[in-house]
Amino acid sequence: MDCHVTVSGKDFCIGTHIRKMASESVVQTEFVFTGYGKNYVKLLYLRRDGDIHFVKELEVSTELTLNNVKDYTHGDNSDIIATDSQKNTVYVLARQHGVQSAERFALLLCDHFLRKYRHVMKVRVHIEEAPWKRMEIGGQQHVHAFLFSHEAKHVCEVNQVRDEKPLIWTALSEMRVMKTTQSAFKNFVSDEFRTLPDADDRLFCTVVQCKWWYNTSAVNFERAWEGVKSTILETFAGPPDRGEYSPSVQNTLYLTAQNILEKMPEVEKVYINLPNVHYFGIDFNRFPKIDFRKNDDNVYMPTDKPSGNINATIARKTKSRL
Repeated sequence: MDCHVTVSGKDFCIGTHIRKMASESVVQTEFVFTGYGKNYVKLLYLRRDGDIHFVKELEVSTELTLNNVKDYTHGDNSDIIATDSQKNTVYVLARQHGVQSAERFALLLCDHFLRKYRHVMKVRVHIEEAPWKRMEIGGQQHVHAFLFSHEAKHVCEVNQVRDEKPLIWTALSEMRVMKTTQSAFKNFVSDEFRTLPDADDRLFCTVVQCKWWYNTSAVNFERAWEGVKSTILETFAGPPDRGEYSPSVQNTLYLTAQNILEKMPEVEKVYINLPNVHYFGIDFNRFPKIDFRKNDDNVYMPTDKPSGNINATIARKTKSRL
């Protein structure tokens, strides 16, 4: 029987025979997908421009799909690019070409593997960037000192099939934000299961997860990352002197995605998850002998993990062809 590997909808015929060993019956099978690579390759890239230094710390994972499966079916390793070689490729290309951005470096790796090895049919490169920021001393940015500041996690991935355009996405996650007013949730379904009262003004806290797909590789990825991050914060918080009213998490999520797509033509589709992080009010009526009228301050009980889960994927609407 002929075996096949399907990559991104393409069927690559391999023409090998698969038989169940040590058995009288023949089990007919085919490969749906194969891939192998090197995970968690740690890389620190340092560029010196005179006295000013620049750093990028990445964790790179690579995965290759070949046009045959003879390594699986016959133990023939002659087409395997060893995972150790893939690891070394990461270091060599970083030294030769530098690291402008995680996305641009992932594109470079995909292009390299497809050009150098004709039997490689697909490459996937996944990169997580460490959050180093330039230190500020006395309001001035330091030339060679950096602070590990985890405001948000930056991850990207490039998938590229031979003779096709690369598919690129970037993700921002673990960015925890809060506003203490101008957030409501009311007029929702009232039935026998409801116990939650309407809230005209409540704390709004969430841990943002946002993932977006590009429609081109001609992108300033560093600027795009900062642009998406700034848009999320601006939509959530509103103007610094007056804020922005949010009738629901869903509405804030939708407006955020709309603003990203309006401001950034290079982004084709956005996924956003805004889980509710609850801060419960304390019932101080249980302490009737204590006078709490001295001020209007409030005390809340934080929860450890987000519970309510609100997410959506919003894409540019495809124009109909007449």
